Amino acid sequence: QVQLVESGGGLVQAGGSLRLSCAASGSIFSINDMGWYRQAPGKQRDLVAVITSGGSTHYADSVKGRFTISRDNAKNTVYLQTNSLKPEDTGVYYCYAVLAPNYGSSWFKYWGQGTQVTVSS
Repeated sequence: QVQLVESGGGLVQAGGSLRLSCAASGSIFSINDMGWYRQAPGKQRDLVAVITSGGSTHYADSVKGRFTISRDNAKNTVYLQTNSLKPEDTGVYYCYAVLAPNYGSSWFKYWGQGTQVTVSS
């Protein structure tokens, strides 16, 4: 079994910062991409940031220059540092990891349970 457990969400005023964490545990042989999506009320889940196993990153245009994604491969953990938060950043943030549970197995995408980020104006 693989679990992704998120932490770090909360309520913050506009202009503030939060650091989200997501730790993967369980049967893990290798992890490829890790990243974050967010879902605002009544909207679809959108990609926020991705980081590859080699450290390459990609960001949604709406968060470039404000959010930073990083990972600690030794801890199977991905982070999202969110700065200069805006009310439109409000939503549930979901982490994911593309990983192989065992040697020789296929790659699967696993999701965290989501953490709420609320930015007040």
